[in-house]
Order: sequence, then C-alpha cells, then structure tokens
Amino acid sequence: MTRIASHRGGTLEFGDSTPHGFRQSALLALEELEFDVHPTCDGAIMVHHDPTLDGTTDRSGAIVEMSEAEVRKAVINYSGGEHPLSLPELCTIYGDSQVDFRCEIKPDGDGFAYPDFVPKVIETLRSQNMLQRTVFSSFLMASLDELAVATERPRLWLVSPAVLRQLGQAALIELCRSHEVPEIGVHVDSADAALMAQVQDAGLEFGVWAAHDASQLNKAFELGVKVLTCDRPSLAIELRRRFAADKQEDE
Repeated sequence: MTRIASHRGGTLEFGDSTPHGFRQSALLALEELEFDVHPTCDGAIMVHHDPTLDGTTDRSGAIVEMSEAEVRKAVINYSGGEHPLSLPELCTIYGDSQVDFRCEIKPDGDGFAYPDFVPKVIETLRSQNMLQRTVFSSFLMASLDELAVATERPRLWLVSPAVLRQLGQAALIELCRSHEVPEIGVHVDSADAALMAQVQDAGLEFGVWAAHDASQLNKAFELGVKVLTCDRPSLAIELRRRFAADKQEDE
C-alpha cells in the first residue's frame, strides 16, 4: 500500500511545523513524518518549512541570519503559542514512535544550498539514533549530490511542475540516472499512469507530494504510488483504509 507522510507535521490539521503537530503525527497510523530543516547563524538546526519566519510566525527574518534563541522566540501561527523546534528535539519526540523521518534539505531564501549544511544534518541525526530511520529529499540536485557523498541513506528528488515541463520525462529520468538518484516525487496533479510507468520502467521509484484533498489522495492510492505527502494525515489514513477495504472486497 502507498505510504503516507505527514507533511510538516500535518499543516492543515495541526498548524505548520508545530510541536503539537509533530507529537500527534508520531501517534498516527502512518509511515513517515515529513519536515524541513534550516541552519541558524550559531550552528543550530531548526525544523521549519520556510527559510524565513515571515508569514508562518509572529516574527520576521531569515533563520540563517538569526541565533537559535532568536528563532525560538517566534510564535508559530495557529499553534496555541508554540515555538519552532530544533532537530534534536524532534528526534526525541520520535525515539519511541513507529513513524520514520522524511527530512527535506531546504535551500536558502535565494534558492541556493546552505554551505556545509548536509553533513551537520546527517551527524545530528546519527547522534540522535535517527539516521537509519531517515529518508532524505530535496528540490536541489546539489543537495542530493552532497547527501550521496555523506550517507548511504535513501534520497529522492522533488520535481516541481515547472521543472517537469522544462526537462520532459526522458531528460528527467536521465538526470536521475546520472546523479544516481533512485526515486522522484512529483506534484500529485502532475502525476499520471503513463509518467509513473515510464519512471518505474527506468528502475526508479515514484511518489507524489501535495496530496491534500480527497480527490488528490484517492488519485494517489489508485495509481499505487510508493509514498505521498499530505497536510491532512488523518484524512489520508481514513481514505487509505477505505481503499484497501474496497480493494479486498473486489478481490
């Protein structure tokens, strides 16, 4: 069955990258927690989607230009007063959970990879005994290349609709092969059976992201993609249960 990843800790259920959302996702009947990481100026690794605090908290500023203490002062919108977590704190929440990690290596505000960031993320996960439970993802091929040098953990390339259109399917697959990336994830609205078949025929795994409503989720389950990310994990779990029950009846 298609794996479910709680996107940012279930943004539409629990708020964007909130401690409450991460705690709740750790208890759900799903396979992965999807989250994003950024460095602070004093070497901490914070779990937050955007490179800035603008728009998702009561503060503003680029995380990479702020200290850990400054980032922690921010109150996340719709969180009931909660503050951003560090990566070690997130690891503590999931130490006894059955849910594994899907860690997205984010770029800075200009779209470039943070210098020397990937090894720090890997070492933090290793020190917290979570590296062997982590799959890495990124929109940046440069970050995926860094990951390949630093760890043998699985990597997947997140492909935006614009990149998919610009490259085309054949070039997309060739780029994965040349960089030895074994899996791609596309926006659910870009996915179809033909694209999935072409990717799988090339020996690559295929998943989708941004499957947030019932029609998108059902599409992903019907296609049989490897994994999906969803802002509404409870809905995804229920629809997967129904899909499995219906499939069993048909058999």
